Amino acid sequence: MLLEEQKSAAGAVVGRFAPTPSGFLHLGNVFCSLLAWLYAKSSGGKIILRIEDLDPQRCTRQKADQLARDLEWLGLTWDEGAYASANSDSYFQSQRSAIYARYFEQLKASEIVYPCFCSRSELHAAEAPHLSDGRIIYAGTCRELTSEQRQARAQKRAPAYRVQVEDKPISFLDGHYGSQSYNLAEESGDFIVRRSDGVFAYQLAVTIDDALMGITQVVRGCDLLSSTPMQLYLYRLLGFTPPSFSHIPLLVDVTGRRLSKRDGDLEIVALRKLYDSPDPIIGLLAYLAGQTEKPEPLSVKDLLPIFDASKIPKQNIVVPEIKFL
Repeated sequence: MLLEEQKSAAGAVVGRFAPTPSGFLHLGNVFCSLLAWLYAKSSGGKIILRIEDLDPQRCTRQKADQLARDLEWLGLTWDEGAYASANSDSYFQSQRSAIYARYFEQLKASEIVYPCFCSRSELHAAEAPHLSDGRIIYAGTCRELTSEQRQARAQKRAPAYRVQVEDKPISFLDGHYGSQSYNLAEESGDFIVRRSDGVFAYQLAVTIDDALMGITQVVRGCDLLSSTPMQLYLYRLLGFTPPSFSHIPLLVDVTGRRLSKRDGDLEIVALRKLYDSPDPIIGLLAYLAGQTEKPEPLSVKDLLPIFDASKIPKQNIVVPEIKFL
């Protein structure tokens, strides 16, 4: 049975873990999960686990199972969601397509969504504007196609679907980085809500899920800061109340490269073979988050009473070569 809208008590904090099972949990994932857990629990709130396995080519249930086991071993337990609720499967995004489809049709009915036939190579063409970080600003190429042109192009390739954005700023207060303002027309252009293969896009799915699951507090890496205005825009279009957002710095190596699943950086599966307890790992992350003066073994329960979000650094954090890790 698909998850229906949940109602949280007035003022109650509901945070979430939302890992993507495209690889094994690594130290950077744990850093984000730990801070999300501390933010929620320090406010007397609860945590929901959602598995973001939208892409069937990259995500597997086996990896999701391992992610859950690793989180439990670390002491980062959750109150509801995947592996913890009677309707556990409904917390897997791969099982929620019917829900996304319903809201997608709502957007289509408002005529703010349109088909896009641009290929990847066309989007990366030299004339396409790019931001300094490599993100492409969509030029609106397919926005004004006539119905006849759309029908002709649909004979050659299945379209993705984009939502048309407004040329005005979207402002919000980030819990860690303060006041933010983005103009989607200038910084992303119309963005995709359903891919050409029929898979619903991250921006749409996460917005719907956070709203229907009653999430009131989102804590995640600062690499997703630029996604927030897209999601706030969708919140407004769909009539949802947005949560609060706090973005946190990323863990990087000594060269400045972010830790990633792709490169197998400090995977928890490997670290569990080295340590009988998660305390050395939690202690290191507490130190990197500015919560302790030196890296020493610490459990999440020990860390909770001393947690102070204001001590978390603003800049990305270099993971040093520390002997006990």
